[in-house]
Amino acid sequence: MALYEHVFLARQDLSQQQVDALVEHYKGIITAAGGSVGRVENWGLKSLTYRINKNRKAYYTLMDITAPSAAVKEVERQQGLSEDVLRFMTIKVEAHEEGVSAMMQKREERSERGERGGFGDRPQRSFGDRDRGDRGDRGPRRPREGFEGGAE
Repeated sequence: MALYEHVFLARQDLSQQQVDALVEHYKGIITAAGGSVGRVENWGLKSLTYRINKNRKAYYTLMDITAPSAAVKEVERQQGLSEDVLRFMTIKVEAHEEGVSAMMQKREERSERGERGGFGDRPQRSFGDRDRGDRGDRGPRRPREGFEGGAE
C-alpha cells in the first residue's frame, strides 16, 4: 500500500469537536477500504493568505495515511462534496516522518521562547530611527527631460 500525507482545511465557524468528527469520518472511509491512518495532527485555527468562500481562517489538519489509492480518492471525493472542507491536498511520500511535523515544531519553539512571533534580540526602534548612513557627494541635480524646465 502507498503512503500519503493528507492536509485539509475546515471552515472557521466549526467547533473543534466538529473538526474531530470530520477526521473520524474520513478515518472510517480509509479503514473500510483496507487502509490505516497513523498520525493525526490538528494545527488549529490559522489565518488564510486569501479569503476562501468568505472565510478568513480555517482549521488545518494533517493525516498520515497508509492505504490503496482508491481509498484516498474516495476521501478526496467526499471532501470535495462537503461544505465544511474548504481545501485539501494529498501528497504521496516514500516514508512518514517520525515525531511531530514542522508546523508543530514551530509552535513548540514559540511556546518555549514565551513569545508570539518576536524578532529575537533586535532592539525596538520607531520608524524614523533608521540610520541611512553617509550618502556621499551625488553631484549636481539635473532636470529630467520632458518636464518643465528640463532639457529640450
